Amino acid sequence: MVWWQVLIIGIVALLAGGVAGFFISRKVFKNYLEKNPPVNENMIRAMMSQMGRTPSEKQVRQVMASMKQAK
Repeated sequence: MVWWQVLIIGIVALLAGGVAGFFISRKVFKNYLEKNPPVNENMIRAMMSQMGRTPSEKQVRQVMASMKQAK
């Protein structure tokens, strides 16, 4: 093989790997989000009630705001 053929094959392989990696990582990330959804207000209410507290709406919003700020 000539050097430019090797170069073209390498470039094509890199592009194919990049496209395949994109779609595979997208699928894995979607599955992760289905199994581990992000925290929402209902989850915070459930956690606080499990700890024996009845949360007010203000407390729930404060926890959500602090979580968003921590990101």
